[in-house]
Amino acid sequence: MSQDEMAALIGVAKRTVAAWHERPAIVIRPELQRALDTAYERADESVKVRFARQLRADDRAEIEAAPSSVTLTVAIAVVTNETDVLLVCRREDDPNGITWQFPAGIVKPGGNSRTVAIRETLAETGIHASVVRELGSRIHPITGVFCEYFLCLYLTGRVENRDTAENVDAVWIPRQRLDDFIPADRLYPPIQQALNEEP
Repeated sequence: MSQDEMAALIGVAKRTVAAWHERPAIVIRPELQRALDTAYERADESVKVRFARQLRADDRAEIEAAPSSVTLTVAIAVVTNETDVLLVCRREDDPNGITWQFPAGIVKPGGNSRTVAIRETLAETGIHASVVRELGSRIHPITGVFCEYFLCLYLTGRVENRDTAENVDAVWIPRQRLDDFIPADRLYPPIQQALNEEP
């Protein structure tokens, strides 16, 4: 959409949309975020796929432009309800590379990992959650990126695969079946400890 079209769709001035474009880190008022969420929900699937691809391209471009001394950080949300844990099934270039993971997002330099974990969970799965506590951090043994893990509590929403460009599926699975999806030897130990606690 053009800035004029977006402004008309959500009922704001064009200069507001222009400000978002000029300052992408700006914090949007809750009522405007709800209007944007509604516009996204009403968009057809091809628009959602293009939007997800553009976000990923923007993230990659920003990371590539960053100084080489900046370590890539990923915020990972371990979202639970009373009995289940939320997973997404990643879509890789290699059709055999499908893997189950927790919702996650790249933390841009200066970004807040907690915010990214919650925002990416909503963007990928339609689930609203809140951070309960940090589970720790590590250099991921397979990807080599710096990962920050957050135990999150389900608040509301119906799970759906909102990021079809990145994911094949998004589902709740019983906590006891987690190792059917993610091998126990690849699971960060504090995650298993947190999931073994009483809900």
